[in-house]
Amino acid sequence: MSSPRTLILNLDTGIDDALALAYALGSPEVELAGVVAGYGNVTADVAARNTLALLRLLGHPEIPVYRGADRALAAEAAFEPPAGVVRIHGENGLGGQEVSGWCYAAPPSGADFLARALRSAADDLLYVPTGPLTDLAGALVRAPELARTLPRVTLMGGALTVPGNVTPFAEANIHNDPEAADVVLSLGLRTRVIGLDVTYQVVLTREDTALWRELGTPAGRVFADMADHYISVYEKNNPHLGGCALHDPLAVAAAIDPTLVSCLSTNLRVELGEPARGRLVCDPDRLRDAEKSAEVALTVDAPRFLDEFRARVARALAAR
Repeated sequence: MSSPRTLILNLDTGIDDALALAYALGSPEVELAGVVAGYGNVTADVAARNTLALLRLLGHPEIPVYRGADRALAAEAAFEPPAGVVRIHGENGLGGQEVSGWCYAAPPSGADFLARALRSAADDLLYVPTGPLTDLAGALVRAPELARTLPRVTLMGGALTVPGNVTPFAEANIHNDPEAADVVLSLGLRTRVIGLDVTYQVVLTREDTALWRELGTPAGRVFADMADHYISVYEKNNPHLGGCALHDPLAVAAAIDPTLVSCLSTNLRVELGEPARGRLVCDPDRLRDAEKSAEVALTVDAPRFLDEFRARVARALAAR
């Protein structure tokens, strides 16, 4: 077996980010080198605290956590999650589950860590942002050459062929910082975009969470209760899905195994004006360019992903 590839996650640690973290830790192909925790589902401070607590719960307190951006590029005040997001992820971002090992120490700077890690990135680096793209945009603004040298970045965000989940036009991660997303996508950075087009096709059910509870481990119980909270919101807002969408875990999975998704190669930009602010679109100025920097996932091998998701997350939860 080849050596594991290095993985860096950039999370806004709510419930689906927690599931993505467990998926990564249950994947033998990768070694998680660090997590940058920023705003989005929660504040940056809560995201860092949640990530530290979850890593301890999952038996990996050695993995470093860094505090990412606390607001969008153009924002004057630090981000506070709106009421709708609080309902989805709970007051603490983890469905109200209290995880032992809360840490209130201020983690080191995510911007500094990310700048060092991306500048020294080898071809086998996997960098997966699953929240707003503020941290990545900041790194690219400081070092534009990274757009040419970085390996392909797999991100969770956007909705190209389906409606958004914040407005009819915009998905939450892009909507939280459209300027940052436009920086990332317009500079020619190679990206793989895992958006609502595919994440709504992969669903976690209460039958799945019941199996986690049967593992008899603290991690299995916490993750089952946390995910059941998430599913209960979907049962009210999206009852036709039959469970909760696995947004962030699919992004991690597609970074590890790109064959899980089929993509449209194109160049992208983000609408910055109203009424379609945050809308992900094919860039009309670059439609005819021979070089396409983005791969937008439009289909997913849902049965294969779900089988792998169940096995990998169960592996991570059974260990603790």
